[in-house]
Amino acid sequence: MMSSSLVSGKRVAVPSAAKPCAAVPLPRVAGRRTAARVVCEAAPSGAAPASPKAEAAAPVAAAPATPHAEVKKERAPATDEALTELKALLKRAQTAQAQYSTYTQEQVDEIFRAAAEAANAARIPLAKMAVEETRMGVAEDKVVKNHFASEFIYNKYKHTKTCGVIEHDPAGGIQKVAEPVGVIAGIVPTTNPTSTAIFKSLLSLKTRNALVLCPHPRAAKSTIAAARIVRDAAVAAGAPPNIISWVETPSLPVSQALMQATEINLILATGGPAMVRAAYSSGNPSLGVGAGNTPALIDETADVAMAVSSILLSKTFDNGVICASEQSVVVVAKAYDAVRTEFVRRGAYFLTEDDKVKVRAGVVVDGKLNPNIVGQSIPKLAALFGIKVPQGTKVLIGEVEKIGPEEALSQEKLCPILAMYRAPDYDHGVKMACELIMYGGAGHTSVLYTNPLNNAHIQQYQSAVKTVRILINTPASQGAIGDLYNFHLDPSLTLGCGTWGSTSVSTNVGPQHLLNIKTVTARRENMLWFRVPPKIYFKGGCLEVALTDLRGKSRAFIVTDKPLFDMGYADKVTHILDSINVHHQVFYHVTPDPTLACIEAGLKEILEFKPDVIIALGGGSPMDAAKIMWLMYECPDTRFDGLAMRFMDIRKRVYEVPELGKKATMVCIPTTSGTGSEVTPFSVVTDERLGAKYPLADYALTPSMAIVDPQLVLNMPKKLTAWGGIDALTHALESYVSICATDYTKGLSREAISLLFKYLPRAYANGSNDYLAREKVHYAATIAGMAFANAFLGICHSMAHKLGAAYHVPHGLANAALISHVIRYNATDMPAKQAAFPQYEYPTAKQDYADLANMLGLGGNTVDEKVIKLIEAVEELKAKVDIPPTIKEIFNDPKVDADFLANVDALAEDAFDDQCTGANPRYPLMADLKQLYLDAHAAPILPVKTLEFFSKIN
Repeated sequence: MMSSSLVSGKRVAVPSAAKPCAAVPLPRVAGRRTAARVVCEAAPSGAAPASPKAEAAAPVAAAPATPHAEVKKERAPATDEALTELKALLKRAQTAQAQYSTYTQEQVDEIFRAAAEAANAARIPLAKMAVEETRMGVAEDKVVKNHFASEFIYNKYKHTKTCGVIEHDPAGGIQKVAEPVGVIAGIVPTTNPTSTAIFKSLLSLKTRNALVLCPHPRAAKSTIAAARIVRDAAVAAGAPPNIISWVETPSLPVSQALMQATEINLILATGGPAMVRAAYSSGNPSLGVGAGNTPALIDETADVAMAVSSILLSKTFDNGVICASEQSVVVVAKAYDAVRTEFVRRGAYFLTEDDKVKVRAGVVVDGKLNPNIVGQSIPKLAALFGIKVPQGTKVLIGEVEKIGPEEALSQEKLCPILAMYRAPDYDHGVKMACELIMYGGAGHTSVLYTNPLNNAHIQQYQSAVKTVRILINTPASQGAIGDLYNFHLDPSLTLGCGTWGSTSVSTNVGPQHLLNIKTVTARRENMLWFRVPPKIYFKGGCLEVALTDLRGKSRAFIVTDKPLFDMGYADKVTHILDSINVHHQVFYHVTPDPTLACIEAGLKEILEFKPDVIIALGGGSPMDAAKIMWLMYECPDTRFDGLAMRFMDIRKRVYEVPELGKKATMVCIPTTSGTGSEVTPFSVVTDERLGAKYPLADYALTPSMAIVDPQLVLNMPKKLTAWGGIDALTHALESYVSICATDYTKGLSREAISLLFKYLPRAYANGSNDYLAREKVHYAATIAGMAFANAFLGICHSMAHKLGAAYHVPHGLANAALISHVIRYNATDMPAKQAAFPQYEYPTAKQDYADLANMLGLGGNTVDEKVIKLIEAVEELKAKVDIPPTIKEIFNDPKVDADFLANVDALAEDAFDDQCTGANPRYPLMADLKQLYLDAHAAPILPVKTLEFFSKIN
């Protein structure tokens, strides 16, 4: 699902860790203004490789210098050999672009899609490489940035016309024609070495331009790796071989030569002030970005909990390295105490006076931003500053009064540190926000937290502040880049700042800027949905009546497994089909955890039989297999790797599946109580060649009809009753706290939970002798299925999928081993990470769990006590149906235990990449998932003494 938070791709601000470069005008040559000669002062010696402005300011490492002496140094010009190599590179790019400019829109769109898919697939290794190389930020957050740079950019612009005639209005007499600009020089910073490379490459491919990237020397490995992945995918899809290229050995002189080259038609500049100035003075058209020092103003009418949650969501992302993130919080006096209290409650630490002295000295060194603090975690910052902070601290906040050079905390800090100001009233608050903006952040981004209906405050703020992005009640890091909290703002990783920020654009950079066209897009609200099969039949004995609804169909293909076939379950269906003159054929070769080979075998028979009805009869495996057979029957060109591709938002996925049902109606008849697959758009398939399970999701896979007949499950074995029942319970529990849960789904989740706690022990103990219990458990599984079909699941299923695939643990049993640990993990008001765009305004999982405890009458006085009571109830329910409390007991094999412990890191990373992870209310670190696996393996969770779980952010 969805998942995650993102970053604007620019690195400019003042004061900088390196002195601003001086642009020395050079004479015009042959009617063309030549580039300025850039002279830079060196950064302090001993700076970490992941330095802030110095690192990002220009694509070259600063020369060594003593800590307290500034040494002005003029760079030596590029060598003849380097210039010769650059000329050859640019010549190849020109040739490739000339060829690419003749491509049709269809050809370009196919190349664009292939490149986006390749980048999306490599998002995790690229993120890890970037962190390892730059020593900045958080790998999991950089995964989100890479995901955004591929999926969201593709989704936004996949239907945008960029070739030839793109708009024709006969009535208005207007026609717009798009032409590529030519060869683009792309400068990439250390802070976003992979996501920026992906973003610029995709925009260039979409607009038929050639791109020559110049990485920062200290991020060259990861930048080139990202560019190579995109280039190779584009070429494989038909693009010219040199349409994306890069400087193999970057340096400042080479980057200057690249920007000044006559072969360059446009510079797409992402970097520090020196590099941006050099780009604008190069003599070539340039798109650059400005510095950011974002203030967030909170007035007395704001929702305090939502405001604080949003600021923390933004400021903690990627260890605060995001230039759009909030740097200061200005609070109107009437709300100040409430805001301060909420910050403390959510994990902020307010610096003492002694702390502030130390932090100021650590933030600014010799009048410059300290490069060693950029993108670092709270523990590392505390050690650097020599202060002590509580475990689990999310941000450091210094309460200050001054703004400007005399107050170090008032500038852009590029790490999880905030300045906080008390404003006597709203008018003073607006003035303070404006002052902060003009101190190193003119034109970039500002935020206002207020009542959405407070138009007077909104209008006053938007009229006063000089920023091109004014966000209302929105996290700055995620809101500024667009398409997350407001679909009207174009998604981008290069953010223009207008003339206030000394840049040439005042919008988020997109394809239109590479084509010199102006576009206006309509605002689209973030729609919610509720989709289930058009027909759901339920009641004992409903099978016959429901199947007669197929009267008029001619050929039914039945998908089931051999045990059910041998027990005569297929005969129950075929007898009814005979009565309504529907010809039928039975495929009974589905195995547990259906494989691609199984699906291919069934599809072969379907293609020969040509049914107009497909009936899935059985548990989750036959239904999963039948759904994929149905898809491949209706859409034979469907690519399995595309369907398996992860998405953050099911409506924005790179790979699209058309609506099904044109050839055949899909009917699901469950004979087990657990999966809910009869009403969901999900299917789990195993690639036997890789030994991997793929949870597939697309609403096109939603069955046409579900028949929920309790008489078909009366004789379920006890183990299947237990495992399926807990699987259904996990569906209900995870969907209830999912970031996509709504009023429509929560009622279903609650009903399923209530039914399962009441009737599952009876169904397990009494079997077919307790018809009512069997019926209620069967209904509960379907009800839970409808809930998670629309709200999605979480990390319990992510981890269960990988545990089951690796060690052949039945799915319901794997969920049972993990669910209580996941409840404990999710039950927090101050998660270290949150999903990118939840449907709620601030974390509610702990209260949601407490509400379930209240519904079940479990007792408890505090919210924490109620959540613990819920965990105890889940464990007691598991015990009643004889489910072991630990993974170790489930394995019951020391050799398997040893293998599990040896491979738990890989399991955790695979679980992080599972489709279910993005909807979890607490967005996990890979280290969190590893710890959850270890906790669930080692010992029973009871007794639960505390709900605390601190993420280990390095």
